[in-house]
Amino acid sequence: MGEAAMTKTPVRGAAPEGARDVDSASRAVREMFTAIAPRYDLLNHVLSANVDKLWWRRTARTFSGTLSRPDAQVLDLCCGTGDMAFALRRQGPQSRITGADFSHAMLVLASAKSANRPVRWIEADALRLPFPDQSFDLITSAFGFRNLADYDTGLREIRRVLRPGGEFGILEFNEPRGLLGRLYKVYFKSILPRIGKLISGNRGAYSYLPASVARFPTPPELLERIQAAGFREVSWIPYTFGIAGLFRGTR
Repeated sequence: MGEAAMTKTPVRGAAPEGARDVDSASRAVREMFTAIAPRYDLLNHVLSANVDKLWWRRTARTFSGTLSRPDAQVLDLCCGTGDMAFALRRQGPQSRITGADFSHAMLVLASAKSANRPVRWIEADALRLPFPDQSFDLITSAFGFRNLADYDTGLREIRRVLRPGGEFGILEFNEPRGLLGRLYKVYFKSILPRIGKLISGNRGAYSYLPASVARFPTPPELLERIQAAGFREVSWIPYTFGIAGLFRGTR
């Protein structure tokens, strides 16, 4: 069994039901998030009991050194409705924040929430970013990287647009172990899809969520892939008993 685990083919990326390749997987994810966009924020806060707000703030504080620089160029990738970008803005009010997502509906909501918080919003595919090489000092992604159709391509794109010495942080869900892990799976696989359907009217999206977390590489595996993509000083910091965690690396 140990040998089989070592030779197991790595998961390429997200694979929503019916997806046949990278393009169809990307298209399915975009359509799914566009469909749930109007209820996306409410669902996130209800389903996480507002702990997601603590995770965003903690992630932003982790990069306070870069964010304190008035000339820092920062990209929040797969930004959704902008909550991670806003946390970065609060931590670094003088830095220049860009939020990128391939769901137009999400970006419309993010822009509406901006108020007096200046953030530039860009509609873009994380696998084909429309930015020149070495454009950013910091790149973050909160609960979006898991939905990429090709994780290794996503990592290479992050490295391409990072400046030498630049940092990145990927905040993602994780499946904890032990009793907490068993309780978590019951909630994630049985209760969450029902609540999601009740609020959003879309059961499929919230059935996809636990499946995508179960499919996502474990922290040790993703750290290896981050290193293979050319990053150094890589680490994973668990949040809230390992329910989520922050992957870090430096170009």
